[in-house]
Amino acid sequence: MVVRTPPARETPGTGNASAWLSRLRVQAAAASQHARESENRPSPRRCMTPLKAFIVEDSPVIRENLVAALEEMAPIEVVGTADDEASAVRWLGEHECDLAVVDIFLKTGSGLGVLKAASGASRAMKLVVLSNYATPDMRRKCLELGADRVFDKSNEIDALILYCCRLADGSTGASAYGQLS
Repeated sequence: MVVRTPPARETPGTGNASAWLSRLRVQAAAASQHARESENRPSPRRCMTPLKAFIVEDSPVIRENLVAALEEMAPIEVVGTADDEASAVRWLGEHECDLAVVDIFLKTGSGLGVLKAASGASRAMKLVVLSNYATPDMRRKCLELGADRVFDKSNEIDALILYCCRLADGSTGASAYGQLS
C-alpha cells in the first residue's frame, strides 16, 4: 500500500516559496515567448478583453507574484483576492468576475469549499484550481466540485496563462492542459 502525503506547504520566507517563484518567472516568460512565436496559440497582445479575475491564495508572496505574472503575461485584471475560504465565498457572493483561480490549501478552510460554493452560483464564471497538490485524485475531486480546469503550480503555469488567453479571445479554453492525467 502506498501512502501519499501532501507536499510541504509554501510559506513566506521558506525555500519552497522562493523556488516556486523562480519556477513561476521562468515558466511565465517561456509561455509568453512561445505564445508570441506560435500562430496557433493566442498571444496576450492579440487578446482583446481582459478577464476580471479573483485569486484565492493563502501565501502573500505567492499571491502577489501570481497577480503580477498573470496581469503581465495574460489579459487579466485581478479585481479581488482572498486568503481563506470564508472571505473567498463572501467575496464571490457579493461581486462578479470572469475567472476565479483557487488554491486547495488555504489559511483557514479549503479551496474545495470555495469550489463547492462558487459552482452553486448561477454565474458564467470559470473556476480554475492552481495547486501544488494536483494529483489525479485531487484533480478528479476538483472537477466533480465544479472546477473547469486544474493546474499544477510546479509545472503548469504556462498552461494557465495559455488558458486565460484563450478565454479572453472568446474560445472555451479547451486544451489537454489542466485535464485529468
